[in-house]
Amino acid sequence: MGSRLGSTPDGGRRTTGRLRLVVIQALVFSLFATLFVRLYYLQVVGGADYQAQAASQSVREIVEQPARGLVVDAMGRPLVANRSSWVVSLDRTMLGKMDDDVRGRLVARVARAVSLPTKEIEARLVTCGHEGSVGGTCWNGSPFQPVPVAVDVPQRVALKILEQPEDYPAVLAQQQSLRAYPSPYGINLAHVLGYLSPITEDELDAAEQRDDESVNGASVVGRAGVEKQYDKWLRGMPGYEKVAVDSMGRVLGEDSTTSARPGDTLVTSIDAHVQSVVEKQLDLMMRTARTVTDPVTRRPYVADSGAALVMEARTGRIVAMASQPTYDPETWVGGISEAQLRRLYSEAAGTPLLSRAMQGQFAPGSTWKPFMTAGALTNGYSTDTALPCTSGFQVGNRVFKNFESGAYGTIGFAKALEVSCNTFFYRVGYDFWQRYGSDVADVKARDPLVEEAKKFGFGRPTGIDIPGEASGRIADRQWKRDYFEEMKDYYCDVASKPQDGKTSDFVYLYAREFCIEGYAYRAGDAVNFAIGQGDTIVTPLQLARAYAALSNGGTLYAPRVGKAIVSADGHVVKRIKPKKVGEVGLPAHVLDYIDEALKGVSRQGTMAWKLPGFPLDQVQIRSKTGSAEVHGKQTTGWVASYTDDYVVVMMISQGGTGSGSTGDGIRAIWEALYGVSGETVDTARALIPGVVAPARLPSFRRDGSILPPARRGEG
Repeated sequence: MGSRLGSTPDGGRRTTGRLRLVVIQALVFSLFATLFVRLYYLQVVGGADYQAQAASQSVREIVEQPARGLVVDAMGRPLVANRSSWVVSLDRTMLGKMDDDVRGRLVARVARAVSLPTKEIEARLVTCGHEGSVGGTCWNGSPFQPVPVAVDVPQRVALKILEQPEDYPAVLAQQQSLRAYPSPYGINLAHVLGYLSPITEDELDAAEQRDDESVNGASVVGRAGVEKQYDKWLRGMPGYEKVAVDSMGRVLGEDSTTSARPGDTLVTSIDAHVQSVVEKQLDLMMRTARTVTDPVTRRPYVADSGAALVMEARTGRIVAMASQPTYDPETWVGGISEAQLRRLYSEAAGTPLLSRAMQGQFAPGSTWKPFMTAGALTNGYSTDTALPCTSGFQVGNRVFKNFESGAYGTIGFAKALEVSCNTFFYRVGYDFWQRYGSDVADVKARDPLVEEAKKFGFGRPTGIDIPGEASGRIADRQWKRDYFEEMKDYYCDVASKPQDGKTSDFVYLYAREFCIEGYAYRAGDAVNFAIGQGDTIVTPLQLARAYAALSNGGTLYAPRVGKAIVSADGHVVKRIKPKKVGEVGLPAHVLDYIDEALKGVSRQGTMAWKLPGFPLDQVQIRSKTGSAEVHGKQTTGWVASYTDDYVVVMMISQGGTGSGSTGDGIRAIWEALYGVSGETVDTARALIPGVVAPARLPSFRRDGSILPPARRGEG
């Protein structure tokens, strides 16, 4: 009995050991089975997918930026081209393998070589969106692509880097394409051409969402002018070189290459020769104005800004468009400094980035009167109407006076336009106000003069193919009501407080009156509107388009700078045709009457003293002068003029009277357009062969040369 009891513990231990061994064997078997199944899945079931992912992780893309398309004038002269520039870049992959001390010395060495601060080089190496990145300076391109840190590097510096690779590891010196401005005839044209800047992250994300492969992180895109409007054609299509890299990011070899496609060429309606004359005359007129003493302020005219343009009357095409102050378009090439950018937006510098031709808004003065004449002659007045042209016209307790003319007795519309009689048009505006709108609070009261201004396209953009156009403003009853609602709290607050030394008597009095009845459209508003004064403002472009309608029989065009898109190999991709956007709807006899009256302005009216000896019988210039008074500033001078072929407008802010400030420049432009010398017209000497540019495009040859367009019967 004792022996059986003694054997039990040993047998139990042996049984337990065998059980544990079986469990362990089962666990090991299950682990091997799981591993086998997983390996089977990875290698057999999902092998193809994982192989593709592994391949994609070992292949990287390097972008080849395309050559941006040219911009040429109507004769094929390059306005914007490309030039080669030595660019120094740093390979961040190689930099990342260096010790911090070695990397720092290398970056400092590069900074000294290219004459840039080390901090600026470091800032350019930071990927946009990462910690420490600075917008406009950081790198927005591929992390596997060398980062450009200096452009327009002197050739001797680039060659030094290339010849001493042991001193400049991870540094590349290459020739790349940058924008160039050939400036035929010395033209500027900055506001029309525009500029480029690097693509933003938001723009890149948006492009990726719409599968737009024409841009990448290293792209530059148009920001203004035709560079922006026609960016999608000018930018071309990037090329991509796929390279194999190892796990450390080192390039092992080339995988495949897709060549870049250069951008298309934009043919414009600009004529560089005409543009040169227009720019020079605007500059000369402004400099001349500054030598003349203003009889009101007894100080020289400031002539702080100006604009001039030439438009084809029958098509709306822009032949020349100048604006002052301006800037050098080269400023944007290769990046712009903060100091340069501040100056372009600086009011002290005259806000050079602002195009006065299409973004500047000014009171039109008496250049407004032909459209008021049209409104009157289609709303009860006739060509036989005669009204007094007195030296003043009293409205309430205020006398509104003539500016450019004295008293001429009782005259008709034609004579009123010739001598620019304000009091004649005051009476017309006052009459309509009495008949239709003497209720100052009636926002919907009819106003024939406002209606006519809107028919001629004022108060809204013209639709020119350059972004950023201003809309101008028709200061009618609705505008005045809206302005009152927007500003009443401010002015009522000023009026509610005691006057202090910072608030002038004028501002304090104006605030009190505005707070009480700022919504009221009074007779004074109506008479001011009739002569282009008050709160109504226009752009020079709007005025030119409206005068073109007077010339061509009443058609309003959306002005155009672009004429055609041509591929890099010379094929026409797209023709940009003139675009009609409206008709002013004037009877032919009214248009003819105004046309003859404006001929009178040139022959014996307010423009005649600037056109002595000009062959007006052969080149029939119709014109209207304008002198707009602006509170707190000197007079803004205008001349708007046209023939059957062209409209020429020039404006100088704070430059003096219309013909006094711009008349000589207007004459010089007309002489150049028609080949006028003294009293002789020789169209063979005109700046544009045949006076008006042909509809045909320049000829693009396979060797890259561009020839002027052939005229009918040629070529």
